[in-house]
Amino acid sequence: MAVSTALLGDNQAGRAHPGYTTARRRNFLADLLGISPTLALYGAFVVIPTALALLLSFTNWDVIGPLTWAGFSNWSRFFSDPVAHHSLLVTFELAGFSWLAQTPLAMALGIFIAGRQRYRAVYAAIYLVPLLLSTAGLSLMWEDVLFPQFGGLAWLGVHFHMNFLNQNWIGSPSLALFTIIVIIAWQFIPFHTLIFQAGRRAIPAALYDAATVDGANVRQAFWHVTLPQLRYSIVTSSTLVLVGSLTYFDIIYILTLGGPGDTTRVLAMDMYNTGFVETEFGYASVIATVLGVLGILVAIALVRLTGFGSMEGGQEGIW
Repeated sequence: MAVSTALLGDNQAGRAHPGYTTARRRNFLADLLGISPTLALYGAFVVIPTALALLLSFTNWDVIGPLTWAGFSNWSRFFSDPVAHHSLLVTFELAGFSWLAQTPLAMALGIFIAGRQRYRAVYAAIYLVPLLLSTAGLSLMWEDVLFPQFGGLAWLGVHFHMNFLNQNWIGSPSLALFTIIVIIAWQFIPFHTLIFQAGRRAIPAALYDAATVDGANVRQAFWHVTLPQLRYSIVTSSTLVLVGSLTYFDIIYILTLGGPGDTTRVLAMDMYNTGFVETEFGYASVIATVLGVLGILVAIALVRLTGFGSMEGGQEGIW
């Protein structure tokens, strides 16, 4: 105890030494200089545009005419706009169903391709192809596949007597949104598969050996070893899925333009129509600000609810 107290006293004395304070100041300045390019880019491409969008939301501007101050009228309009409310609901539906479609499949595929067998690596390479292609090109391809009379699915339905494939997949109000969700999942599940693959390969084999010694079968090993160890992979993937779902635009724009009717009119689509079609950039900035706030709130909620912000350095226990 005396030795520990002496060491603590020497440490505190060292910190009180003027040279210690100078060294800390130099380290701080060096760190600040090192991250200054990142801070500059972040300020130029994130902070400043966000501040300008927020400022623009309190104005009326149609690009051609003068910029006029509108106060809170644009915000009042948003909270009483049924079209915006419907778009917000569709956005939440898209985000929720996208998570349900992507997370379980990506986890299963990530665990599968985490194996060291060569055939799994070949499968993974093939499966990643949609992730490498242009979203616009993929949308046009799916438009041809889903065309009601002459598309690929219609051809399969006629020649293989699968009449359920003869549907107006992107023209039916009851099918359009779910078709969009399936296409988005088809494109982005490979990315989330990589997240779960990395998470699975980071799990120590000793945990599975211990579970085997304790008599655990494959199902029990998954629930008590794999799933707890993939906790932070699940949080990371879920955050990317949910926040990314708030800004899906290109696939919807190419395939449905927000239709039929307004069944696929998400907030991002509403923002585009308001700003670039109706040239109401003040009100469009309100929608853009709402999207940004929603994304931040979703990310914070996931971090707080899952304890992601206090990640432990060690591995979690089996039971």
